[in-house]
Amino acid sequence: MAPLAPPGASVYLSCDVSASTDDVLSLLVFARVVEAKSFTAGAARLGLSKSVASSRIAQLEERLGTRLLLRTTRRLSLTADGLALYEQAARMARAADDAALLGAGDTAELRGVLRVNAPITFGELYLAEPVARYLEAHPRMRVELLVSDRFEDLVAERVDVAVRISGKLRDSTLVGRKLADDRSLVCAAPSYLARMGTPQTPAELIHHDCLRYTLLAVEDEWRFKADGASFAVPVSARFEAANGSVLRSAALAGMGLVVLPSFMVAQDLAAGALVEVLRDFSFVQIAVSAVYAPARVVPRNVRAFVDLLVAHFRVPPWRTGPAETTPRRRRSVAP
Repeated sequence: MAPLAPPGASVYLSCDVSASTDDVLSLLVFARVVEAKSFTAGAARLGLSKSVASSRIAQLEERLGTRLLLRTTRRLSLTADGLALYEQAARMARAADDAALLGAGDTAELRGVLRVNAPITFGELYLAEPVARYLEAHPRMRVELLVSDRFEDLVAERVDVAVRISGKLRDSTLVGRKLADDRSLVCAAPSYLARMGTPQTPAELIHHDCLRYTLLAVEDEWRFKADGASFAVPVSARFEAANGSVLRSAALAGMGLVVLPSFMVAQDLAAGALVEVLRDFSFVQIAVSAVYAPARVVPRNVRAFVDLLVAHFRVPPWRTGPAETTPRRRRSVAP
């Protein structure tokens, strides 16, 4: 058989009619082994033995003239060429899964891997229960939860569903379903307010320590709204971080004022560990959404998970304390 790529060349295989059935099967074995992080588990998903899977991938590496996997006694890891090839093999494997589910109809049992991305704190606080319900309902599914406060590229990171917290979706090519409404608010520990005073207007923030979130597009200003008018106030910080949980801990320690979504601080507000300030100047309204890449036929495992999230967050679990009452009206708009 002719090699798929000359030795030393960058790995690229176009999965079209030029690829033989043998090539396609080897690529499918490669994708399953990578997803399972194990030759044994990957082979089992295809009804093959570990030796057959290992032989398939060894032959694939020989034909491509490059190493795809680095094997140790404890783990498998992808080489750069292996990652490039996996991106193609994974698309082929998902297409095969989707075709099998479509052919089997809506009554077929869901199986496979669902990769979910979510902000760190939201994932820690609120996703364990719906994921547990999803796995209980679909025992042949496996979920990989990837937590990050950065907006990951769903296609590049092979993410099936992402939970996004934002005013609006940054990527208009994604399909989004709203899970819940929320809002950002300004708060601080009682110890900080006792020491520095409670600001009555946004203009007073110039005299305060503001804890900044560095992943914002504009990190050195906070936006407010009153009587339909919005305005920005520059803030200075002696402490900043790229993680909301770290900023929450800093606020609890009395280090300064912080802006965080209510879902992150609702329990602290209810317990009196944090106090909301500048409540008369409504802060940014945000939405919690589930997003996924568009497709003519949405994979059933994705659709089932998003439907479950919509039902689970119909009554948001953080909407229990005073942070969710309607802000009072204020005539003065001047910052």
